Amino acid sequence: MKASEIAKMNSADLTKKLDELKAELFNLRFQHAINQLDNPGRIAVVKKDIARVKTALRALELKAE
Repeated sequence: MKASEIAKMNSADLTKKLDELKAELFNLRFQHAINQLDNPGRIAVVKKDIARVKTALRALELKAE
């Protein structure tokens, strides 16, 4: 997910996306633990997406103040 896509989302969408990404990361870690993960690089991508979403949420929070 690109930063430009994240910047267009509102707070509710970002929160929903964050929950989805956290669930995906949990599933990827679980698959990695039982050696069924095909693409271990996906874990890093999801972690970076989570960081992008959290950054956007914080920016919206600071803008509201």
